Amino acid sequence: MATEPPEASETDAYEALEERTKRLSYLGDARGVLAWDQRVMMPEGGAPARGKQLSALSTVSHDLLTDDEVGEWLDELYGRDLDADQQVLVRELRRRYDRSDRVPSDLVAELTETQSDAQQVWEDAKADADFSQFAPTLDDLRELHVERARHIDDTADPYAVMFEDGEPYLPLERVEEIFDTLRAELVPLIAGIKDSDAEFTSPFAGDYDDDTQMELCREIVDRLGYDWDRGRLDTAPHPFMVGPQFDARITTRFKSDDPVDAMLSTIHEFGHASYQHGLRDDAYGLPLGQSRSSGVHESQSRFWENHVGRTEAFWEYAAPFVNEHLGTDAAPREAYEAVNRIYPDNCIRVEADELTYHMHIILRSDVEKAFVGGDLAVEDVPERWNDLMEEYLGVRPADDAAGCLQDIHWTGGFASFQNYTVGSVLAAQLDATMREDLDVDGLVCEGEFAPIREWLTEHVHSHGQRYTTDELIEVATGEPLTADYFVDYAREKFGDIYDL
Repeated sequence: MATEPPEASETDAYEALEERTKRLSYLGDARGVLAWDQRVMMPEGGAPARGKQLSALSTVSHDLLTDDEVGEWLDELYGRDLDADQQVLVRELRRRYDRSDRVPSDLVAELTETQSDAQQVWEDAKADADFSQFAPTLDDLRELHVERARHIDDTADPYAVMFEDGEPYLPLERVEEIFDTLRAELVPLIAGIKDSDAEFTSPFAGDYDDDTQMELCREIVDRLGYDWDRGRLDTAPHPFMVGPQFDARITTRFKSDDPVDAMLSTIHEFGHASYQHGLRDDAYGLPLGQSRSSGVHESQSRFWENHVGRTEAFWEYAAPFVNEHLGTDAAPREAYEAVNRIYPDNCIRVEADELTYHMHIILRSDVEKAFVGGDLAVEDVPERWNDLMEEYLGVRPADDAAGCLQDIHWTGGFASFQNYTVGSVLAAQLDATMREDLDVDGLVCEGEFAPIREWLTEHVHSHGQRYTTDELIEVATGEPLTADYFVDYAREKFGDIYDL
């Protein structure tokens, strides 16, 4: 008697899994647009409704992901002879399913609504420089995130489980080893810079209105190759990027006395958007059309900000049109030195220079790891923060707004700051590899950015989630993630600028 080929059931299961994956992706992108609106255009009074809207979307997504039939499809496909693309989807959805299925949907709804409401609480507390206003909410967020982590894996450190949300395939222990290397190498380098007699001018000192700075930022990302048909540039209290390859929106912010801050922030967010724009259009909604991880994403923004926007070659190219916008007369070398000044006394992470920035990241990681682990009470967060700032950088914040309230990130979760440093380290490794293939400085000096974008798309973006983080780094650079390239780059660059 003829029987149905077993491949038919397998095909049905895979097609159903693929369709469910797409729906989950589309819902996530819709949630991203709502989150963008909340931070860019929504009136302040809309926060309570927006929290419920976002919570509803998260609940629907959670229920779709953890539906029993998803588990049945995954079980049916286990061990089957799937092609390479299919294996990627099954691997990625299996991981998401296993983690999410263990978390009750009512906890997902409560956490999402609390996170949304927390954004306004944080903004008000920061405006008043009063951590006590935010402390109860932060304590609630910790309890909810710890509860979620314990549902996912009650045998693991909750903080490590949280880290895996953004970096699923890069062990936290590896990142902490990189932190140890950077502590050993950067602290003495920064100390040498503080003792240096080097003097620099301030070629962009002045007072600049928002319109002037916006026009300049738009021209910069336009020249870099931003696809305006698939994005837009707006302002937000904390710059960010959101959206898939078809709609990667970026934001920036302006300081009237520091146009460089907006320029570099905009270039940074352009780097994030370039990753999204480099993903495969034909794989939208599927893992092969999605970015690999937070750390890899950050490598793209830090590459464009530091290995393009802070180079002498870039200022050879950009100084003329920047001067035209700002009414200044900065020489390229003068501008290059100005954007690479080291400010150890600065307390604000997003205003930090390229070296001390990583001490800000290490500080945050130390504080939140102790807080999440229960070794630091919420009311003691400001003092611990200030003590570590003094220990690492020799400066103490004047108030909570300049201290532990400066970042919005804790309203969204914990154990994500590490990825900024992972990104910088990987950016240096990618830059060193790219220079074996391209005359990067020559291209930047001529304003020819397309070959750079194309190299990154070929080696990073186009792969989507085909590879795990470690595998992608080896495919792109030929070796595992290492801090060596960043350390060498920092020594050479700042040794030259500060004549060390």
